[in-house]
Amino acid sequence: MKTTTKPLLVTAAVLVAVVLVGLVAFLVNRAQAPDPAAAAVVRADSHVLDDAGADAVTVVEFLDFECEACGAYYPVVEELRQKYAGQITYVVRYFPLPGHFNSTHSAVAVEAAAQQGRFEEMYHRLFDTQSAWGEAQESRADLFRDYAVDLDLDMAAYDAAVADPATEQRVRADFTEGRALGVGSTPTFFVDGQPVVIERWNDLETAIQAAL
Repeated sequence: MKTTTKPLLVTAAVLVAVVLVGLVAFLVNRAQAPDPAAAAVVRADSHVLDDAGADAVTVVEFLDFECEACGAYYPVVEELRQKYAGQITYVVRYFPLPGHFNSTHSAVAVEAAAQQGRFEEMYHRLFDTQSAWGEAQESRADLFRDYAVDLDLDMAAYDAAVADPATEQRVRADFTEGRALGVGSTPTFFVDGQPVVIERWNDLETAIQAAL
């Protein structure tokens, strides 16, 4: 009669290994998971496009520069910024979606420009040209660098910022906090700290008017 001890031992060892791997993954994810209680809709280093003062309504957008929905909503946002100028403070935060090849590359390019005080110019350039690079399955970092050249940025400083891991970490910090706030897609808006459900084009303006 043949014994089955060896196969059973192997199976048990595999099960133990699987359990250990799962436990390690759980502990790592738990350590890295954002704390909702510590999350803030706006941080001191958040990028502000329009600052209307302490009493203004604050609108925050979590966005992905490669996201087609963000690109489609971009002209709506620009119209609202003009319409409610002096009444709203408009803040942009990064939320690069994992499914977009250049979502992080584009955000890093914008953050590198932001370090030279040129956030808004690169923000506009990427949305205005989204159709030229969106959905590409290879890095378009060189194209974003060309945009930086067009904007007459200090290219030595730009290249250093893009290469610096801290620049991507700044982008990731927004993403992590967005997750803690319940952000799962883009664009996601908050008006005076409250999330806005976007089902129609005028939902953001309705929320702004209600806050005003």
